[in-house]
Amino acid sequence: MTAEPGDTSPLMTALMLYSREREAAAAQARKQLGVNELDARALAFVGAHPGVRPSALAAHLGVTSAGVTTMVERLVRRGILRREADETDRRVNHIYVAVDLENEPWSQLAHFDNTCRRIIATLDPRVEADLASFLTHTALAAREQAGLADRATTGDASAA
Repeated sequence: MTAEPGDTSPLMTALMLYSREREAAAAQARKQLGVNELDARALAFVGAHPGVRPSALAAHLGVTSAGVTTMVERLVRRGILRREADETDRRVNHIYVAVDLENEPWSQLAHFDNTCRRIIATLDPRVEADLASFLTHTALAAREQAGLADRATTGDASAA
């Protein structure tokens, strides 16, 4: 069996290390905070979109409205999220983060990324742009290839 071209690539090795370390840091932060991966994704989305409606959160997370309702209720009871009724339509709720994601302990969720941002800020802008272009191209190509494989296994040749 011969090695694939990426198997011995220092860049591929570095990308895999980055991916593993980022996931390990996120898992450790979630464990310390007592939240699961879906909770952390919800917190990040609500933090970036204050006042989001439950339906938009459910769509972003790829869960049912019942699933997001249960999750939001649990996080509201823990004081992590808060719900507010819409001023004009009391049937509509808006969701907000009730904790300060910028301060401990909640900032743990962003420590790894913040460290990476500080290191990236030291790069020559052209190097950063080249790396960004390469990684974007690679990720999109890999996603497209995975989509082709998914369509092939489900027999959806018309989508290709």
